[in-house]
Amino acid sequence: GAQQSVTVASPVSGASPDLLPHFLLEPEDVYIVKNKPVSLACRATPATQIYFKCNGEWVHQGDHVTQRSTDRGTGLPMMEVRIEITRQQVEKLFGLEEYWCQCVAWSSSGTTKSQKAFVRIAYLRKNFEQEPTAREVPIEQGIVLPCRPPEGIPPAEVEWLRNEELVDPALDANVYVTPEHSLVLRQARLADTANYTCVAKNIVARRRSASAAITVYVNGGWSTWAQWSGCSTSCGRGWQKRSRTCTNPTPLNGGAFCEGQNVQKSACTTLCPVDGAWSEWSKWSVCGAECTHWRSRECSEPAPRNGGQECHGPELETRNCTSELCSPAAPGAEDLALYVGLVAVAVCLVLLLLVGVLVYCRKKGGLDADVADSSILTAGFQPVSIKPSKADNLLTIQPDLSTATMTYQGALCPRQDGPAKLQLPNGHLLSPLGAGRHTLHHSSPAAEGADFVARLSTQSYFRSLPRGTANMAYGTFNFLGGRLMIPNTGVSLLIPPDAIPRGKIYEVYLTLHKHEEVRPPPAGCQTLLSPIVSCGPPGVLLTRPAILAMGHCVEAGAENWSLRLKKQSCEGSWEDVLQLGAEPRTELYYCQLEAQACYVFTEQLGRFALVGESLSMAASKRLKLVLFAPAACPSLEYNIRVYCLSDTQDALKEVIQLEKQMGGQLIGAPRVLHFKDSYHNLRLSIHDMPSSLWKSKLLASYQEIPFYHIWSGLQPYLHCTFTLERLSPSTCELACKIWIWQVEGDGQSFTVNFNIAKDTRFSDWLVPDSEVGSPALVGPSAFKIPFLIRQKIISSLDTPCARGADWRTLAQKLNLESHVSYYASKPSPTAMILNLWEARHFPNGNLSQLAAAVAEVGKQDGALFAVSEAEC
Repeated sequence: GAQQSVTVASPVSGASPDLLPHFLLEPEDVYIVKNKPVSLACRATPATQIYFKCNGEWVHQGDHVTQRSTDRGTGLPMMEVRIEITRQQVEKLFGLEEYWCQCVAWSSSGTTKSQKAFVRIAYLRKNFEQEPTAREVPIEQGIVLPCRPPEGIPPAEVEWLRNEELVDPALDANVYVTPEHSLVLRQARLADTANYTCVAKNIVARRRSASAAITVYVNGGWSTWAQWSGCSTSCGRGWQKRSRTCTNPTPLNGGAFCEGQNVQKSACTTLCPVDGAWSEWSKWSVCGAECTHWRSRECSEPAPRNGGQECHGPELETRNCTSELCSPAAPGAEDLALYVGLVAVAVCLVLLLLVGVLVYCRKKGGLDADVADSSILTAGFQPVSIKPSKADNLLTIQPDLSTATMTYQGALCPRQDGPAKLQLPNGHLLSPLGAGRHTLHHSSPAAEGADFVARLSTQSYFRSLPRGTANMAYGTFNFLGGRLMIPNTGVSLLIPPDAIPRGKIYEVYLTLHKHEEVRPPPAGCQTLLSPIVSCGPPGVLLTRPAILAMGHCVEAGAENWSLRLKKQSCEGSWEDVLQLGAEPRTELYYCQLEAQACYVFTEQLGRFALVGESLSMAASKRLKLVLFAPAACPSLEYNIRVYCLSDTQDALKEVIQLEKQMGGQLIGAPRVLHFKDSYHNLRLSIHDMPSSLWKSKLLASYQEIPFYHIWSGLQPYLHCTFTLERLSPSTCELACKIWIWQVEGDGQSFTVNFNIAKDTRFSDWLVPDSEVGSPALVGPSAFKIPFLIRQKIISSLDTPCARGADWRTLAQKLNLESHVSYYASKPSPTAMILNLWEARHFPNGNLSQLAAAVAEVGKQDGALFAVSEAEC
């Protein structure tokens, strides 16, 4: 109201002259809804007068409603005053400053002011700043429905409706609402198919957004093939078929139908049954001593086969020979010939047996080429050296491995029997192997790459292998075993000695697949954690498990993950062959998981991948963050590419090869980010860029990579590009920071500071020294432990010993005791331990440490090597 003069009345009699008034009730903030006036009140004691002051001006005395009373507790005078504020009063100052009012109370001792109360006009606009939109999403994918409510005073509260029913996050753990009012469905379910509406409301009004229809669809998946039907004909050529259905799962809500055929046909041939028929009767025998003779026939013209009926009737016929005088006869010439024939056959069998024994001994002795004695020196194992064969050897020609019909004979062990246990002298770990002669052949023929690939191309399984040899290693192997490695990927295959049967030669390959070529379909919430690796050819017979090594990006923890090893069947479907941490269903597969690599023991070659399903939001995957930029900048624009890869060597190798083709250069060393299963996206932003030299062409403040794209592991080369523009062509240096973080999580920052005009090369650390060399190693050169010393360790530690000096103690010394049950299931547990040591430590393994571990096994009991094997 207008400024008015205020007359202060005389204090009320009885008021204490020494007390200032204090407020029992002060005016509070209020909102004017539509045109309804609002009331402000205040109460004070002791008070002789109370007046309101609004926006610095006194309210007219006539606009006050005053009520006087006495405080019952103190007996002091008390006064309460009320005023009304209309919309017109507030709108006079609208847009200039906020409208406020406060009370001033008087007593004989002075005045006191109350707090300020602000009066605001409440409103809620009609149009939402952002409304949810209709979407179609696959099942189990996360959904984010944005909603930015209309502007209003007081700010609007937001709630969500699903098919006109209130969505309560407290009742559904799959749903939550962000502070920005977006509705998040962690994993889409079929029940989440509905119309969603964002509702904003305050004290003025209630607004509804347009409804957004969310459709959760399910893509169809094939069931497993049914068994082949019987052949359509019972005799001759026919057909058989098998079928599958698109019910695993059944497509729903417009999901894609399964691709491919639901019926397969195959030609079949059923052998026709042939009934047997008798041959002609033989001639009658001579008359015997019993005055009888006989004749016979056979069911052989034809013989019954394929389920045909046997011949009916007698096979032998006898009758009396009474046409002449019958009397017992002396043994004739026929009986004598029979006896002579039996003796001749026995003599021939004895001669053949003697010849066979002589040939076996001659071959076994002829294969004994000289091998230098091997021992363990103070520095560890010494490599086996193979001397040239002497002139008196029975076999001096090396075997030709180029033909699959070549055989190997002989044993890889000392000719003379040695002690069953290791003999530990005072000096070295193992005594020399003695002067005995040993058989050891080493041959490593390498097939030409083109010839090898040409041979593979004729096989059916080659169709799913990657073209070219950049991610392939191959070689020819026999019973000596060997190793295949794909450089700079961490992928290798160890074929231990005697894994290939003697007399067999296999051409083995090892390939690394790109995810888009062949990948296991996502099942539930599973994520791909390793590269997809093939070793083959499939179907080869291994007598001992080979060890496939490959990297992974899982932060191991049994409480956070359910990890499974998958193998692709011949039909192309992926099957779980092993669940890590659970009891193995078969002894064909086993997997040891370490910090950054897993080692798969397999007796059947094929295609493998490691997948996992998180058990809690604490589970995380290791991402490798890598920055690349062009080595030269001919234009004003400059791009910085940020890759978010799985933290495995093969993924980094692929990106480096890709960037080399694009002319990119590496900016700094890669960083590791732990990406959690929290359903939050990954955000990237650029900061601290000199605005006088550069500007960013990114319209938003950050870029975002969806959570599912990273977590699934099916898109290996996810990246974001920051496009910058330099304001002057002479600018050739860039300094900035790039932040990378997971929403509501920790992040990483890259400090970018480099010279654009300088052509920097890829750092040497990108090619680990341990992977430089031949991708195929055959025979003893593929192993760190000399073959004969390995055999001696195996023969000494395989036998269980009550004193503890056996393979179990060796496993404990090498920190492998958690896998004792698997080793015990194999014929030679010690060989399994040494094979794993070779797979983990080649080529830079420290033999001295292994020698020390073996020595400690022998030193557990000082009397161990003084007792006999029977006592042990």
